[in-house]
Order: sequence, then C-alpha cells, then structure tokens
Amino acid sequence: MQFSNILSLAATVSVAAAQYKGFNYGSTHTDGSAKTQADFEAEFAAAKSLTGATGFTSARLYTTIQAGTDNTPILAIPAAIAQDTSILLGLWASGGQAGFTNEINAITNAIAQYGTAFTNRVIGISVGSEDLYRVSTIGIASMAGVGVGPDIIVQYINQLKTALASTTLRSAKITHVDTYNAWTNGSNSAVISAVDFLSMDVYPYFQSEMANSIEQGSSLFNTAYDETVAVAAGKDVWVTETGWPVSGPNQGAAVASVANSKIYWDQVGCNTLFGKVNTFWYILQDALPTLPSPSFGLVGAGSISQAPLFNLTCPAAGSSSTAASSAAVSSAAAPSGAALAAGAVSAARVASSSSVSAVAAVPASTATAAVRPGYVPSSRASSARSSAPVTGSTSTSAARVTSATGTRATTASTTSTRATTASTTSTRATTASTAGSTTAPISTSDSSSNTVSYLAALVGGFALLMTC
Repeated sequence: MQFSNILSLAATVSVAAAQYKGFNYGSTHTDGSAKTQADFEAEFAAAKSLTGATGFTSARLYTTIQAGTDNTPILAIPAAIAQDTSILLGLWASGGQAGFTNEINAITNAIAQYGTAFTNRVIGISVGSEDLYRVSTIGIASMAGVGVGPDIIVQYINQLKTALASTTLRSAKITHVDTYNAWTNGSNSAVISAVDFLSMDVYPYFQSEMANSIEQGSSLFNTAYDETVAVAAGKDVWVTETGWPVSGPNQGAAVASVANSKIYWDQVGCNTLFGKVNTFWYILQDALPTLPSPSFGLVGAGSISQAPLFNLTCPAAGSSSTAASSAAVSSAAAPSGAALAAGAVSAARVASSSSVSAVAAVPASTATAAVRPGYVPSSRASSARSSAPVTGSTSTSAARVTSATGTRATTASTTSTRATTASTTSTRATTASTAGSTTAPISTSDSSSNTVSYLAALVGGFALLMTC
C-alpha cells in the first residue's frame, strides 16, 4: 500500500506532545464483585513498576461509576490520585439516557469530592466505547451487545460538554472509542466532527478472514491506523486497545502464545507506539479469579506484582532480534503489528495493499452504510471490560454491564467477565428496548462469505457478553 506524504504528516501530529502510556482497567472482578480502591492502587502501582517497561502511568476506564452504585464515582479515581496516575475517563453510552446521565453525575460528583487532585489528572474523557461497531451488521452478527448510532453519541457528547461547562473540566478533551472500520465508515463522520481526538481499538489477532499470521500483523495494524488517521480531519488518533493474547484459540493463521505476544509487544508497542502515539495496552493482567480465553495479560494469574510473562524490555533501535524471534516462532505465529511508527517512518512501513481492501466512500447522510469486514474486536474476555453489577433500573445499570466491545472469543468460563451472567443477559435484552440505546443495524454490503463463516465460527464457540 502506498502512503501519501499528507498521510504521513497527519500521522505525526500526535507525536508533538508528550505521549501517554497505560493499560485498560475494568471495574469488577470476573465474579461480579466490585474492585476496591486498594485493588486499583495495586494495579496502578504494578503498572508503574513493570520490570523492563517504564512510563506506564496512565489508566483508561470504561465507566466512571463505582460498581454496585448508581452514580458514585469509581474508586479508581482516589487510587489514581494516590498513585499519581493520569486517567482517560470512560462514560458507558449504550445503556440509555438514564444510564448516561448517571455517568455524567458520577463525573460531577467526583469533581466536587476530589477537586483538582482529580481534574488535574484527567487527560481526556471518552463518550462510549465501540458503540458504533456494535450496531453494525458485523457487530450484531457476532452478538457484540447493545450499541448506539452516531446521532446518540453526538447527543451525549453535547450533554457532557454542557454539564462540564461551569466546572474545572470544561476544557477537557472529549473522544469516542471505536474500531477502525467504524471510524472509516462515512455514516459515522458526525462523531469525528464532534470529538477532539479519535480513539481506536485494533486487534490483528481477530482479523482471521485476512492473512493474519505473525508476518502480516504489522500490515494489518498499520493499515488500520493509517486509514483512521486519513479520516480524522487532522485530529489526533490514540490507540486505546491493542494487544496479543498469551494463550487461547487460533484465529485464522493467528496463534495465541507468549512468544507471539512478545513479538507483538516489540513490533507494535516498542517500534510503533510507545513514545509516539498515546497508547493503552490490553492488558496488564486479565480479570480474576476466572482466567479468560483468550488471555491477554502481560502478568499471569496471581499476584499483580509478579514478573511479566515475557521480557518487556524494548529491543534496541535497528535490532534484528525481533525479526529473528518472529521467524523462529512463525509456525505458531499470531499477527503482530510490526507497525513502524506512524508518520515519520511511514515510508518504511511494511503495509500490504492486499491485506485490506479499500474502503468505498460512503456519504455521511447514508443511514445504513457499509461497514467493511475485517475487524472483529477482541474477545477481551477479562473484566477489564467488567463494569458495575446491575443496580437500579435496568436502563441505568445496563449502561455499565455491557462491555465496550463484543466478547467474541470468550470461553464459557469467561462469560461472567463481561457481565455475561444470566441476569446480565436479561439486562442487556432490556437495554435493547431502552429509548436511544439501539439503532438500526449498519448494513455490511461488502461482507463476504468468508466473513460470514468466520463470524459463525466465532459465535458458535464463545460467550459474547461483557461488562464495561
């Protein structure tokens, strides 16, 4: 694939400022119990002191509400203050108006309770997570959960701005998190106009209808990032989720293994993202006590302070060690983004024009535009996606029970990870009827039979519910 000089320049915009590095953090354990302040503090402290990796001092949250409450601020906030961790706040947006109002109330309550000790650590606020993906045909087919369309996301962004106008967060940058093919879908362009920066989730491991072995991983990641940059209208693009599982089922040519997770970390994390693009890796440690499959944790089950599963030290610039290790495990390869850093090194990218087909232009006014197949959000089957247990009305709590993305590669044991308990299932069904919490599916006119069979295979074997 040819990358224009304009695209290269656009991709370097986010490099100008200091870059954030962090992980994604859910609000509950896999058994549904709420994380405590001590739990969050232990996670944030472990992230800051990882052997071989420095500077992971930011946290991305999926909800601002403490699990089990209606609008009490999440205890990750005082934990972040105690650990001097910056926060990308998240407001769950697929649970209806009542649920979103409670998310806003949780923020204003946090401002009142913690003051500038809180607000000075907020690096951005995300309104929703993969909501647009979940109302696409692919998202619906993979049972990704309740989502909302671009009109609702824009409406919620405006509500948030109004609520914060007279607070110390009035200048906070607002974003939305979604998959790259949701961002490149022209019918979602209103969201691009409404946000201050775009936040993108990318998982080559799940792009099994494409060539997605370890050798192609870099092209898949690079293409997804560059295509998002191309539609971002000059706005920064953050990577809010990416990673490679250390264990789990094969996805096409992709194999989950510690060796491949290391390759992905080196090639995508070290060579492409860290220090160049604001990045939130998925994930420091999978939610416990039930280990999900696939498992993405850099740290295994047990103590959060234990040594990582592989050496996190980034290879020296120009080192051939990564390439050598890639060749050594190619028979078990899982896509790794050998993505060379966006922008300055764009010309050196190893992006393949054959790995991802071109996206047809879709008028912004088209209500049901095509979503290109090729990315099924990760099974992130850990309760990094877990959110508050159901409390209050279903329309309110469901805003926190669903994960930001579909759990399409989750084993039965990880069903609870994303609030996939029976009670959660009924909650999500209720949410589907909540005004404003669903929209007509975005058609996938270009979906191929390969994509259909791929989705069928995924849906057949995995629990698909989640929590934010």
